[in-house]
Amino acid sequence: KKKKRPDQEQKAVQIQAWWRGTLVRRTLLHAALRACVIQHWWKVTMTKLLEDKRRAALEFYAQQERAVVKLQSLVRMWRIRLRYCHLLHAVRIIQVYWRWHNCHTRGFFQG
Repeated sequence: KKKKRPDQEQKAVQIQAWWRGTLVRRTLLHAALRACVIQHWWKVTMTKLLEDKRRAALEFYAQQERAVVKLQSLVRMWRIRLRYCHLLHAVRIIQVYWRWHNCHTRGFFQG
């Protein structure tokens, strides 16, 4: 059987319960605020990490594009130079035959 507490003791118990509830609510609020701070920090960290990865991927892609363009340019230059050398060789052959023909048809070395 429960004894009925005196009125003053009952009010003291109510004040203690209120105070414990206030402390618990304050603790929960602080924990929630800390969780928000940690979550914000984590989100910022992940965003920076993702941005760094994106930037590195973009720089790698740009470097590869520059390398491809350089290689294509070198190959084009080599092919044009090769064609030029072939044409120059053909021109020299034509010049040699033309000079030989001129010398023999005009009678420079004929007595």
